Amino acid sequence: MNSYKTVKIESSDEFVEKRSRFIGYCKPVTTETQAVEFINTIKKQHWDARHNVYAYVLRDGQIKRYSDDGEPSGTAGMPVLDVILKNGVTDVVVVVTRYFGGILLGTGGLVRAYSEGAKIALNASCVVEMKLCSSCELNCSYTLYGKLNTLIISSGGCVDDTVFTDDVKLCFHIPTEQLPFLEKELADATAGSAKTEIVGEKYYEF
Repeated sequence: MNSYKTVKIESSDEFVEKRSRFIGYCKPVTTETQAVEFINTIKKQHWDARHNVYAYVLRDGQIKRYSDDGEPSGTAGMPVLDVILKNGVTDVVVVVTRYFGGILLGTGGLVRAYSEGAKIALNASCVVEMKLCSSCELNCSYTLYGKLNTLIISSGGCVDDTVFTDDVKLCFHIPTEQLPFLEKELADATAGSAKTEIVGEKYYEF
């Protein structure tokens, strides 16, 4: 997988539907343990709420889980999960808390309300794309530094660190699929003298 979408920050948002208060919570997670801990934290925080519906999706093991938490089957947890899946987001947990306002919403109303709770939670958490990048190092002379630094950036890379000694070491990351293009640009600009060394791979936000 060269890229995936997830959320950037933990956040929440809320709305009221026919006197029922819905609070949507969202958090980036990478393990099932982290997801369950977050769900339990929200349940503890809102121990007096009628329902704490949740869903989470993880890249590791392609895990998908949800719970209606007492709402009629298919009206709560599945709509929350559907919102996550339709947005193509993973490594995320969403909890939608409901304080019952005394008015029944009906099956369709519940589906719409829990879907909306999930949507506003995701939006508040800022969906971002993560791309698999090659972490690289490149040594060059001071005279080439400015040109190569610009080439890395214009090719879609990001310079993470620059070390100035007898020469210049550029530490940067670039989407893996863009690396061959950058290497060609570097070769053309330096007559083949500048060569990148790949020191690892990691997902970065783009």
